[in-house]
Order: sequence, then C-alpha cells, then structure tokens
Amino acid sequence: MKLDLQSLRIFVSAIESKSLTKAAEENDLVTSGASKRIAELEGRLGVDLLIRHARGVQGTPAGMSLYHHAKAILRRVEIAQDVVTEFGKAGHPKIRLVANPSSIIAYLPQMMRKYFLSSPAARVDLQERYSYDIPRLVAENEADVGIYHALAPATGVSSFPFQRDRIVLVTRRDHALARFDEIHLDAATSYPFVGYFPRHTYEAFSSFAGRSLSRPLDVRIEVGNYEARCRLIQEGIGIGVIPEPNAAPYLTPYNLKSIKLLDEWSERQLYVCTSNHRDLSDYPEIKRFLECLLSKLE
Repeated sequence: MKLDLQSLRIFVSAIESKSLTKAAEENDLVTSGASKRIAELEGRLGVDLLIRHARGVQGTPAGMSLYHHAKAILRRVEIAQDVVTEFGKAGHPKIRLVANPSSIIAYLPQMMRKYFLSSPAARVDLQERYSYDIPRLVAENEADVGIYHALAPATGVSSFPFQRDRIVLVTRRDHALARFDEIHLDAATSYPFVGYFPRHTYEAFSSFAGRSLSRPLDVRIEVGNYEARCRLIQEGIGIGVIPEPNAAPYLTPYNLKSIKLLDEWSERQLYVCTSNHRDLSDYPEIKRFLECLLSKLE
C-alpha cells in the first residue's frame, strides 16, 4: 500500500475546506481530478474517508483519524525541505541573514569571526535591509535570522535582545556645538544637517522624534553611507545624527566630535529574530548561529 504526498495534500485540503472543488483549486486540479485521487486513496486503504453531500464533504471517523496523521506527515516533509535549504550545493550549512546597516558594520564582523571558528564549513548569505522590513522577511521565510532595531519586539517573529546603541550628533571640532558633550537635538535645529536618519528618511524620523523638536531640521543633503556622511560633515556641509558605533571609526581621521544626545529616542534596542513557526531543534545550524549571536563576545 502506498500513500503519496499529493493525495494526502488533496485530502487534507478537502477536510479543511469541506469542499472537493476548493481542494482541487488549492492543488491546481480540476474537481474530477481531486475526487479521483481521494477515491484511489480510499481504495488503497479499503475504507471510506469522506462523506459526500450536496453542501460539500466531511470526514468519516476513519477520515478524521487519517487527517491528523496526514497533517503531521506533511508538516515533517515541509520541515525536511526547509532543513535541506540550510545547506548549499556542497552540503555545507547555509544561513540566510538579513540585518540593518548599523549592525552589519558595528557588530557582525566580530560575531562572524566567532561563528566561523566554531562552524568553519558553514556559509552565510548576508543581505542589508532596513529595520522596518526585516521582521517581515523572516516571518515570510525569506530569511532565517534577522537583526533590526525597534522600540519594542516586532510581532510575527520570535525576537531576542541583541545589543543597545545610541544615536549621537556628529560635528566638526571647530563647530559652535562642539563645546558641548551632551545636548538635546532641539538645540541643534539652527544648523544645517547632512541627513539620513533613524527610520531612514527624514519624514519617517520626523514622525518618530518630531515631538521633541520645536521646528523641522534643515536637511541640505541625504546620504546613507556612514563614511560619506562623515566626510561631508568634515567639509562643513552640515552636522549629522549617526549611530555611535558607526561614527566612532571616522571621528579621529576626520577630526570630528561625537556629542551625546539626551533625547529618549536616541537610545536604541537591537533585536535578533527568527520565525516563530519554527522549532529550532529541527534546525540545528540556525540554532547554533542564533546562540553565537546572543552569546557575549570574549
């Protein structure tokens, strides 16, 4: 006796939709084709699985028992397929990682070194994405692990606190504000800015932090690259708000100063997230990678 996966999928669809027509549509078949597959399944098992009536179908007691087992079988097959996607063509583990720009620069290089020391054959596909989009990519299985910052953990994924960082104001050392070690951003609104802000556009940033500002910022130019932004600040184009770990490498070379911002929004929490539909015991390499990210660096 053989139970093929396609017949089980059609049968599960029929039970859940209570309709052979809908089951056929969900499995790219005509209704007669779906009905034939289930009839063949009943013939192989020697038992009626469905009660057919004018309003659709429903499972017999034997059919409902098979339904629960079939659901478990199909789920295990799905997990097996997902687990195989953890590996590249050569059979080495492969992790799909999406992360926001600041975490890629400030934290991931050390983390990757530690991970590859413990898993030298592993491979990581790292893609840069904006924080607001990262939980969605993980929830929709476009990525295995994500790193994002937010005011609170995102819905639809399992999130774990990763790192905390701070947004600082960066100026030339001869700028009028450079005499301060800490200020509120509102004290800097008289000066032009080199833009690209937390939340990535000034409009989004304004809705996020606008209540702490008495007037809009004068944004002369927007650029995403941290070094380019610091070079523009060095040339006197404006001042800028930059995550502290990302500004640090350029302060001395470009003779810039980092000024602590006292605004509540300037302190950020970064999270690591995975799908909340996955039991990580079924995905050992993802679990190992996650543990590495969440462990303290030595």
